[in-house]
Amino acid sequence: MGLLPLPLSLLLAVVPGTATTLPAPIESSGRPELQDSLASPAPMTQEAFDAVLLEGGIPELKLACDDSARFGVDERLQLLRDRLMAVAPSPQTFDVVMANARALISCKAPDSAQVVLGRYGPGPGPRRREWLLLSWQAASAALDQERIVLALMRLADGDLARLDSEQLIVGIDDQGIASTRSALDLLAAAQIASGQSEQAVISLLAGRTPGAVAARRLGLAAELLDAIEPERGASLIEAALDQAAAVQAWNHAEDLLRLQLRLELASGGSGERPRERLKRLATRVDDRFTLMELEQDLQGMSVEQQQLLEQELRSPRDPGGHAALGESPVPEAGGPGIDVQP
Repeated sequence: MGLLPLPLSLLLAVVPGTATTLPAPIESSGRPELQDSLASPAPMTQEAFDAVLLEGGIPELKLACDDSARFGVDERLQLLRDRLMAVAPSPQTFDVVMANARALISCKAPDSAQVVLGRYGPGPGPRRREWLLLSWQAASAALDQERIVLALMRLADGDLARLDSEQLIVGIDDQGIASTRSALDLLAAAQIASGQSEQAVISLLAGRTPGAVAARRLGLAAELLDAIEPERGASLIEAALDQAAAVQAWNHAEDLLRLQLRLELASGGSGERPRERLKRLATRVDDRFTLMELEQDLQGMSVEQQQLLEQELRSPRDPGGHAALGESPVPEAGGPGIDVQP
């Protein structure tokens, strides 16, 4: 797994997308066929792939995994997975185990990555944190909700609140910009998906971020608690409404009042109180679609008709629309405010 022999280095130099790692002799050779190969959006040549599979170490195998995954060459991915499982047998150093697991994730083999990670058990400290984050990444790639919960609970180390500020990358867009989510929200989502609703409520209530984030979490906790402790769920909705009102997040407030209305109707209540509160709020933020929804029966309309009606009446993305109101951070002194209380 040291330096590659020269022939393999030359072969990898012409893999599409690796121009920034070209050795100087190739880069300055002036050979047009090499430059054309660098610009060509094509998979690694069979000759280069065979050489990597036979002689390559973990970095080269990962490069081949990235290339094969990019172009959807599944038969190569399987060969690379098998090679990666055998290229660095246990025992290995922490760095080798982590590199091996990352390469397997690149090869779309997250379950195998978990196996490799199991070859090393780091003690407390930075290495354990790095190991747990990669364990979470592998579990997420495998959609293994129970392993996601396990990794994040271990990362919390008995203090769920510390996950609130832990932002984990959940995706990369076409421009290469990372999309992140709070580890606490990811934990709650995995707990819900694995049927651990009561534990999810505990996680949601451990958050310390106020405002719209707190409103969303409290509303979700209330919905989860409705079948277990309806009275406590109702109080959480009220707390969520307070958080939403504090930052003028009226779109969140409307969603919470809709939830309150739905839960009350489901329990056999009249729904009069949350309906009136929602109507009053919708009036003040000029949400005409919600007003029409409350005043008329829209059940007979198709989804497309409702969406068109909402676009015509509500237009939340237009300047001054109610979605924009939801982003107002602080009420102006002496402003009219929105009373979400009865």
